[in-house]
Amino acid sequence: MIQRLAMFLGSRNGSDPRFADRAYDIGTQLAAREIELVYGGGGAGLMGRVSQGALDGGGRVYGVIPRFMVEREWGRLHQPGVQMHVVETMHERKAMMAERADAFLTLPGGLGTLEELFEVWTWQTLSLHSKPVGLLNIDGFWDPLVETLDRLADHAFMDRSTVDGLVVAPDLDTALEGLAAQLG
Repeated sequence: MIQRLAMFLGSRNGSDPRFADRAYDIGTQLAAREIELVYGGGGAGLMGRVSQGALDGGGRVYGVIPRFMVEREWGRLHQPGVQMHVVETMHERKAMMAERADAFLTLPGGLGTLEELFEVWTWQTLSLHSKPVGLLNIDGFWDPLVETLDRLADHAFMDRSTVDGLVVAPDLDTALEGLAAQLG
């Protein structure tokens, strides 16, 4: 059973308002399932929406944010209901999130979101952890990435089992089922 889910997602809302709406809904669904949201501590974009949804739903929110982001006022540092940890570096942020979480799920986002996804997924393939990793493929957002990953496996740049082990799901229920199935 997943008790703590780390989410990687955009610090912007993106061009399609459905992403922000879905992020908020996902936060409320996590709260309803009593799954703690572990996230990067941001207050804007999809990060802000998912955390607000979790808070509005009465859920638990655990944020980890680097000091430089706090200094730029990008976080939810003094938000009631958020257990926030300030760290010095992005590396510490990811390590603390990875330690806290039972599984990882990636929503739409940009370069930082991809970097976080690929780092924890690489750690998994190197057996540095055995926690499941997934993509929440909202309205096919991640389809081009999944096609690229398939191409990497087709050309033997990564094992097919690695690609197949990534949970790719169109909705939160399917994602949580896929991630939980990999917990053993």
